[in-house]
Amino acid sequence: MLIAALMFVSVLFGMEQANGGIQKMKGYSDDQFKGAFTLQESGKGELEASILGNDVSSHDLEQKKKELEEMKAFNFFSSLGKNLANALSHITETIIQMITGLFTGDN
Repeated sequence: MLIAALMFVSVLFGMEQANGGIQKMKGYSDDQFKGAFTLQESGKGELEASILGNDVSSHDLEQKKKELEEMKAFNFFSSLGKNLANALSHITETIIQMITGLFTGDN
């Protein structure tokens, strides 16, 4: 999760750098080119965020989280990862028992 979050932030940073490069190359700012991640303060003093031009609010994120929890959707990759981890743990445990059995003389 940490690596995925780091990669996501890196992509957003790269897009911001590319946007800055385009503006420098053109010599003027164009409203059509928006930043990858922007924060603006609303009239009410609240912060408004937008990612890739789409407005994001904490209410939207909470609603999506609630929907995902209600769905309890089956995540194929999560299940596959858990099964793979269990299999590797079992194989590693068996190998360790075999190696210790060779040293202790128990076969």
